[in-house]
Amino acid sequence: METRGLEPVPDSERTGRVRTLFPTWAGANLTVLLLTMGARLVVFNGLNFWQVLAVAIAAPVFSFGLVGLVSIAGKQGGAPGMALSRAVFGQRGNLLPGALIWIARWGWETVNAVTGTYALLAVLNLLFSIESNNTLIMATLIAFVGSSFLVSGLGVHALRACCIWSAYLFGGFSVLVLIHLIGRTEWRDVLGRPAGPTAMMIAGVGTLAAGGISWVPTGPDFARYLPRTASGRAMIVATVSGAGIVFLPMVLMGSVMAVTTPGLAVTQDPVSFIGPLLPDWLSVPYLLIAVAGMVLINAMSMYSAGFTAQTLGFMIPRAWAVGVNAAISLFLGSLLMMTAAGFLDSFVSFLTLLAVTFSAWIGVFGVDQLRGRTYDPAALLDTTPASAYWYTGGFAVTAVTAWTVGLVVGLLFTGVEWFSGPLAATWIGRHGLGWAATIAVSAALYAILPRPDGRERPGGVAPLHF
Repeated sequence: METRGLEPVPDSERTGRVRTLFPTWAGANLTVLLLTMGARLVVFNGLNFWQVLAVAIAAPVFSFGLVGLVSIAGKQGGAPGMALSRAVFGQRGNLLPGALIWIARWGWETVNAVTGTYALLAVLNLLFSIESNNTLIMATLIAFVGSSFLVSGLGVHALRACCIWSAYLFGGFSVLVLIHLIGRTEWRDVLGRPAGPTAMMIAGVGTLAAGGISWVPTGPDFARYLPRTASGRAMIVATVSGAGIVFLPMVLMGSVMAVTTPGLAVTQDPVSFIGPLLPDWLSVPYLLIAVAGMVLINAMSMYSAGFTAQTLGFMIPRAWAVGVNAAISLFLGSLLMMTAAGFLDSFVSFLTLLAVTFSAWIGVFGVDQLRGRTYDPAALLDTTPASAYWYTGGFAVTAVTAWTVGLVVGLLFTGVEWFSGPLAATWIGRHGLGWAATIAVSAALYAILPRPDGRERPGGVAPLHF
């Protein structure tokens, strides 16, 4: 069980390998929701197979390229992403993006918990013809969240092991599903569809990339055990390829399914719909493995959320901090499953807002990293005015300003079912690119503003023993 919290990992314990990032980010994408998102590209965006292929390549390359880039800060500083963020925003200033990102993670974990519960209910119905009811919904939701808490509470070593086995199993069964689809699909209908507008391809990239964007602040959490000498380029390649090897075939399978069963794109239960499309011998194990994959996704999110809670001042061990998020996702998940009329619409709307929330932080943190930031281990943990990262009253004013302006601009361009900014009807807003505007504005503003004057020691490698 991992007991380390925010404390930077000393060089003597940096025994990780870059190749472990490949199954880690493959595991982060083991969700059947990618099938539904692929179907939406065909049904709602009007794209053909080749356009979906281009979108499914571009989205993970861009979003998980950012994940890999920010992960480099993890091996440089040896600390979780939101702890390293203190060096950028200041000890108090970091509380602002930290709180917003923490709240956003509640939603992400809630969506994953609901999806996993739908999968469990679908398996029970396929195997035993058990119909869903409120009691069963709560029991399966508790089982799902409890399993996620167990894995994330154990820590990074358990997560790595689960990622490896889940990637193998899910990948193997996905190949079987693909073979089944190849044999049963009318490829003349699939390949003969006319091309959709280029604007809809851009919108598709925006929607699909939004999910990957939410993992960017998490990148350093899984790279902090890598030695300082690890290749940054290799880290980016391992991250993008790990995500892409799951992302690409899942989105393409969804688009192929949608040609004959367009209801996949609009179903309010995104998992049970898939069962009848496959023979029982394939659908049952596939959905069971999908449940395990979604447990893993939730566990990874809870793992990072525990660190975020600690940076916000929760003076409790990491595992207990994870438990706080587990309780919140259980509460919100029960509300969503009992009251939400349209889960899929809520999911897409949430993805859009989630991406804007995370993008404001990404723009500032990314530019700061490109400026050659080094990290002072002692200052990261020192939340008093004596910290090198105290800046002006605990705030790095330029970073906080760029973050705030970028966030506001992004929301102005964002329109979802329960929120619409005044610029949502513009080209940027219509194509779901509010998050891209957020990154561009926050990054550009922070790049032209002067860097705050801290008291960071040269090299940022003051020796500490933990």
